[in-house]
Amino acid sequence: MTGHESRIALVTGANKGLGFETSRQLAKMGIFVLMGSRNRTRGMAAAKELQKEGLLVEFLQLDVTKPEQIRNVASEIRKRHGKLDILVNNAGKSAHEDHGRNSTATVSSRALRATFEVNFFGLVELTQRLLPLLTKSVAGRIVNVSSILGSLTIHSREGGMTYKPFAYNASKTAVNTFTIHLAAALAGTSIKVNSAHPGWVRTDMGGPNAPLTPSEGAETAVRLATVGPDGPTGKFFHGEEELPW
Repeated sequence: MTGHESRIALVTGANKGLGFETSRQLAKMGIFVLMGSRNRTRGMAAAKELQKEGLLVEFLQLDVTKPEQIRNVASEIRKRHGKLDILVNNAGKSAHEDHGRNSTATVSSRALRATFEVNFFGLVELTQRLLPLLTKSVAGRIVNVSSILGSLTIHSREGGMTYKPFAYNASKTAVNTFTIHLAAALAGTSIKVNSAHPGWVRTDMGGPNAPLTPSEGAETAVRLATVGPDGPTGKFFHGEEELPW
């Protein structure tokens, strides 16, 4: 598929969990979805699974921590489609040593850097590289998959969240800052930028006790990826609810 006859979306971390379900839901809306995955075998298998459902999806090799892969993806999309309508920055990680009620005093700089490489630095670099293609869309949409754990307002409330994995939370706070700043930079254009909190979802990261299915968790990102011209920008949502920064 080439040309402008369909909306084109790129979803990162699309081989499983939230990314996979986000890809499925967007494709069911008639959007051609490029499924970014750093693992080629798993990424191709995930794309094949959705193709068997009759959905227009395609695997793209993409590790957001590798600048050459980011450049290759941007070049491939430009050559084949000439634009990008939707970018869902879903790829994320949480370092094992960052887990616990509050890891702030103990998490290593190595884990901190590794978390930020995926959750923040890679996300920013990919978005910047793809902005020229998003400006070619009549209605570009950028969704940064964040977390309520990145909300400084909620963490600072008395009796607020006690679960404070520092590296992960700080990376999502940084993502939220990027959302606010990028939305301001793109004010007056047709591009909208928002952060999505998927909820506590049963994924590899969320664990087996989470209350939401990946399908339910994907709904916020899908909604923000497809909002109309009167939709929000520079905001933070879970479902229809706007969350505090």
